[in-house]
Amino acid sequence: MSGGRPTLRRAWQWLWATESKRTRNHAYLRDRLLALPLLTALTFAPFAWAHATLRDDAEYLRTQAAPALVDLADARVSLQIADREAGDSLRAGRAVELSGLSERYRTRTTRATQRLNQVARSGALSAPERQDLDVVAGLVADYGTWTAWAQANAADRALREAALAYARSILCSAREPASASRPDGHLACRPATGSTATAVVDRVTALERALQERLSDRAEPGAGVLVAFGVSGVAFLLLVRGLWRTQLFLHHRFRLYVSVPLLAAALPLLALPLLAVDAVLVQNAQRDAESTARALSGETSPGIESAAEADPFGTPDRYVIAALEDSVDDELAEGRLAFLDDAAAWVVPAGLLSAALTGATLHSYRREYVRLTRPGAAP
Repeated sequence: MSGGRPTLRRAWQWLWATESKRTRNHAYLRDRLLALPLLTALTFAPFAWAHATLRDDAEYLRTQAAPALVDLADARVSLQIADREAGDSLRAGRAVELSGLSERYRTRTTRATQRLNQVARSGALSAPERQDLDVVAGLVADYGTWTAWAQANAADRALREAALAYARSILCSAREPASASRPDGHLACRPATGSTATAVVDRVTALERALQERLSDRAEPGAGVLVAFGVSGVAFLLLVRGLWRTQLFLHHRFRLYVSVPLLAAALPLLALPLLAVDAVLVQNAQRDAESTARALSGETSPGIESAAEADPFGTPDRYVIAALEDSVDDELAEGRLAFLDDAAAWVVPAGLLSAALTGATLHSYRREYVRLTRPGAAP
């Protein structure tokens, strides 16, 4: 324990304590030659990693997770709207054999297929989830086949209703009754979980939940990022203090008004507070986007989409998919300092350059001092 106290005292002198009149120039420069480059590395390296991690998470949310959630929500809702349109069209009986299912049915099924294809290309899903999505695509194709068979046998009520019922069993495991939130009377699917979750909406909802969990994990900074920012922040304060005291030391002992190389080495430090502000903005944007993305899975419904489609010039519901998509895009795009998008790649090189310049400058001062010191003079 006693051996640790001199070490702590030495570290205190390196990092914080003001030099005294008895401080030897040679020893002071030697100590700073070790301490300041080390503090520079501890300032820039953890900060660069933490900032890059936050930026990578935000980019993943903006380009992969959030678009995939939008596509899954739209596909889920579109299929349910198409199912209602199929039921309405098939009630016409024999007439539907000639006229076919409604244009809205064809539009919504095509839209759902396109959205599922976009999810497959997004890169947001894991390999098992990608396989589940392939199963969903196959089930959607089967749903279309049975709906078409119901149309072909529209004149026979028993065959038509049997085919439509089977098609709907592919789409939904169960349906929930209309409520005040669905004034159009649309019977939306009620997602099942566990071994009974085999229908299209069940599987799509499960994929949405998995993406939501991943999005929530990436939206939080994590212990490693917080520790890295903490280490960098402490090192930053000590480094600023150390550079300032070193400049005063050189001014008093070496009669230098200011050390220009040390001043140049400190310039990269000015960027760190700006990057720290950017990191805070990115983190806040991710949390806002997480809340909006959660609404995509939990608050969107066929009734809301149908009402918005029926009255395109009216005031849209806050949970319309297009509005939520625009909102999450805006939150992630605007929740950062855009001109710093490429700055993170320069943090570590700038830190290494600063550390090298600091070390080289102090080494040159130390060598110059030793060379000029008269024999017998106190170092």
